[in-house]
Amino acid sequence: MRYKNLKRANFKVSELSFGCMSLKSDVTENDKLINKAIDSDINLFDTADLYEGGENERLLGNALKGKRNDILIATKVGNRMHEDGSGWDWCPEKEYILSAVDKSLQRLQTDYIDLYLLHGGTINDPTDEVIEAFERLLEQGKIRAYGISSIRPNVIREYIEKSNIAAVMTQYSLLDRRPEEETLRLLESNEIGVLARGTVAGGLLAGKPAKEYLGIPADEIAKIVNAIQSTLPERSVNEKAMRYVMDNTAITTAVAGIRTEQQLLDAIAAEKSTSLTAVELQQLKSIWKGTIYQNHR
Repeated sequence: MRYKNLKRANFKVSELSFGCMSLKSDVTENDKLINKAIDSDINLFDTADLYEGGENERLLGNALKGKRNDILIATKVGNRMHEDGSGWDWCPEKEYILSAVDKSLQRLQTDYIDLYLLHGGTINDPTDEVIEAFERLLEQGKIRAYGISSIRPNVIREYIEKSNIAAVMTQYSLLDRRPEEETLRLLESNEIGVLARGTVAGGLLAGKPAKEYLGIPADEIAKIVNAIQSTLPERSVNEKAMRYVMDNTAITTAVAGIRTEQQLLDAIAAEKSTSLTAVELQQLKSIWKGTIYQNHR
């Protein structure tokens, strides 16, 4: 397993990390799957207090008993669940963040969170208040670093200018190349790490049938995926998709959503494969020009 530095946090992060969102608390194989990932030298596990009403954090905490010192945990905050479980409200408020962290720590069975992310964000949020909350949690030792999970360039720019964020989680893949327009370059130049999610585009780059994606019609998606399949035929589509993301110098880690052992094995195989050459990278880039952000610029 290769590792990269999350410079502002002084962490070494495996270039493949484990996205826990798809795990369900009633599945008995979760511990086995997480342990297999640890045995394969994956050291970052990503969850959120929103996932299954907090049960996702709880199952991760249970699985990591006795292994906490060797593992990095990223979790997210900002979506306040309704008491009756019927949904949630966006709540980027200082007092809520300061109280929500304690519940996450309890569910995760840990004294600290390695990377605490705001789970979304808009340009109209009370950004200064959010930053104050995160900075206080740093002082208290409840978190080791903080960041945001966002695709919005205007929000990302604001946090770069105002805060000491260590990382941004953002969607990035061969089918969603929008971050290449600005945000990846901006984050890299400021030594802010990037956790890339959606590397196989919701499964479209892993064998799922073509469908509309980011406003791109299903028939056009099918043409793009077919072109990716026929380019570099010696590599699997999953390998091409994941290496395209992991080989970008701005990317710290690719967060693979894992639910089954086969998905884990496929992701590990992609990580262990050789990096794309400059020629291979250009071939993949030339398949289509990608899209740009239409909103939140």
